Amino acid sequence: MSRHLVTRANTAIFGVLVAILLLVGGVTWERFVAARSAREWSQHTAQVLTALKDLAIAVRDAETGQRGYLLTGSDDYLAPYQASLGRVTLLSGDLQRLTADNPAQQSRLRDMAPVLQRKLEELAQTIQIRRDVGLEAALRIVRTHLGRDLMRQIETTVAAMTAEEQALLARRQAETDSRGNLVRWLVTAGTALAVLALLWAARMLNRAWSRSYQAEAEHRILALRLRTSLDSLSQGIGVFDADRRLTNWNECFQVLLMLPKAMVRPGTPYVAFAEHAAEGGEALLETEEQLRHGRIAQGEPITYERNRPDGHHLELRRTLMPDGGFVLTVTDMTKRAQAEGVLREAQKMQAIGQLTGGIAHDFNNLLTVILGNLEFIRAKLSPTPDLQRRVERATWAAQRGAALTGQLLAFARKQPLAPTPIDLAATMPDLVPLLRRTLGEHIDVRYVETAGLWPAMADAAQLESAVLNLALNARDAMPGGGRLTIELANKLLDEEYARRHAEVVSGDYAMVAVSDTGHGMTPDVVARVFEPFFTTKPDGKGTGLGLAMVFGFVKQSGGHIKIYSEPGEGTTVRIYLPRAVGNAMSVAQLGTAPVELPRGSGTILVVEDEPAVREIAVAILRDLGYRVLEAGDGEEALKVFGAHAAEVDLLLTDVVLPGAVRGREVAERISAIRPTVRILFMSGYTENSIVHHGRLDDGVQLISKPFKRDQLARKVAEVLTGPDSPRGNVVELTPRRNS
Repeated sequence: MSRHLVTRANTAIFGVLVAILLLVGGVTWERFVAARSAREWSQHTAQVLTALKDLAIAVRDAETGQRGYLLTGSDDYLAPYQASLGRVTLLSGDLQRLTADNPAQQSRLRDMAPVLQRKLEELAQTIQIRRDVGLEAALRIVRTHLGRDLMRQIETTVAAMTAEEQALLARRQAETDSRGNLVRWLVTAGTALAVLALLWAARMLNRAWSRSYQAEAEHRILALRLRTSLDSLSQGIGVFDADRRLTNWNECFQVLLMLPKAMVRPGTPYVAFAEHAAEGGEALLETEEQLRHGRIAQGEPITYERNRPDGHHLELRRTLMPDGGFVLTVTDMTKRAQAEGVLREAQKMQAIGQLTGGIAHDFNNLLTVILGNLEFIRAKLSPTPDLQRRVERATWAAQRGAALTGQLLAFARKQPLAPTPIDLAATMPDLVPLLRRTLGEHIDVRYVETAGLWPAMADAAQLESAVLNLALNARDAMPGGGRLTIELANKLLDEEYARRHAEVVSGDYAMVAVSDTGHGMTPDVVARVFEPFFTTKPDGKGTGLGLAMVFGFVKQSGGHIKIYSEPGEGTTVRIYLPRAVGNAMSVAQLGTAPVELPRGSGTILVVEDEPAVREIAVAILRDLGYRVLEAGDGEEALKVFGAHAAEVDLLLTDVVLPGAVRGREVAERISAIRPTVRILFMSGYTENSIVHHGRLDDGVQLISKPFKRDQLARKVAEVLTGPDSPRGNVVELTPRRNS
């Protein structure tokens, strides 16, 4: 088809399109004018309705002013009346003008005019009589109900006119909407027809002429999209042809494989990349031999993983293409590997927590019975060395079992913590003499601190136990002697460090580092050192729970722990505790218990579902001089308290109780009845009733099972004589020496 014919055909098509557009434009203009007229009529109707409403309001205001003047005789009430008289006249004229085109409305106005006039005269007459004669004369006119009847006639007429105008408004709005819809349909139809005609003309007349140009443009767009897509990926993409030469790539391909820019260019053979990637030691890419002889099923990629020298973990995937080439995809899996490690740790923690929580309660109950009875027996035994020694051995074994359970709870982050701001500069120096005595003379203990140390937020007792555990591990790593260094410092763990350690939150931390010059550990041992029951010591020399307990305590405190060790170079364990805001205290400030056990005369309600535990607790307390009431569950405890409400000074209750009423609920109900009753919880496993996010709730007092006789005596005395104690005479502040 010649260009001249194409031009003539295009001219004819465009002439038709112009005619169609003119026709649509004319119809659209006509409908637009009609719509504008309908809108003006709608506005006119709205004006009429407004005038009718204002007229009714003006008459009502005039009547309101008249009533006020009749009742008070004050001219101040005539202001609305006088203002309304002018408005009634003005609004009546406006209505006459606005409804000039509506005979029905004009007729209603004519009928309403004399009624309106009589109403105004009635108002004026009553006002004048009230002024000239008095209230009673005016009220006689009002009682004729003439004004009320006239007002009803006015309101009826106004309502009829309003209904008429609203009906007119509805019809005009419907007409406007109908015309608007028609205009929209016409515009839409005309536009669609014009677009279709234009597309048909362009397709039929210009297809051959523009085919080559469109194909070229499509290829440019596809190439640009491919390049943009490749560069936007966080994965490295390298495309190789059938001769294993590079054809396409993105920037991440060069970055992840650490390739020089000069090497990454079209035509570079694959073997060059493989050789360069193998220069650092471990080969990152498959060799040429592996490519040549490796078999791959159609459509199934080959996937393998490699570690870069800088520690990044890469996943490489080779996918065949139909032309014999392949696509090499490189993915940095470092963060994913870290996240999987954190997930595995969390799952392991959950499993340990479930196992520990399942056995801790019952096991600690048994240990409480054993320890309590042993303590009770030892206090009553005659000083027979053999018997005392056997009791002490049994007590040591029971305490050892309690320590193991406590370490399991610590690792599983199930132990209740009472974190407070701790002044490390005041706490750690007090531990150094204890460590020197504990570790022996062959260990040189050194202490280093930085000026201006931040206070740490942690449980002071657990922190002391953690440092002691680390020191004992360091001693075992230096059998021939060595140096133990305790270092305190302020540390800022920044965002970069937090990105490399998925479980860390960036911020300020107080650091406690314990270093030794022992034999050190290999990387595979370091990777498992915090696992429960993992130990490198000989059988019978360790439980494998010491470092696990430290790990659990630090994590539960919201901190971070890091271990550095090399064979023959020693080990450093760094504990990062959250920086505390507020006044700090040292461990020494917490005070120590007196040697003699405090005794008392108060009344204690003991609630424990395990009979043997309840029996020994009751026996210990009674032996200390207290009057003891006991209950086996929550419901029984409430009944016992109800019978002795005025006598009970302290509630000692287990947290985990059978039945519908748990220990926390028993305490809340008793506190609601008598807020002065002191509350002390006891438990070997606290669930989540009084411990949340690993910390004791504010104001909660807890004694952990298993407890010894002196621990129970001192804790009860502490709670009964605490701040704001209502009854200080229930405990002897100068205790008698135990018999």
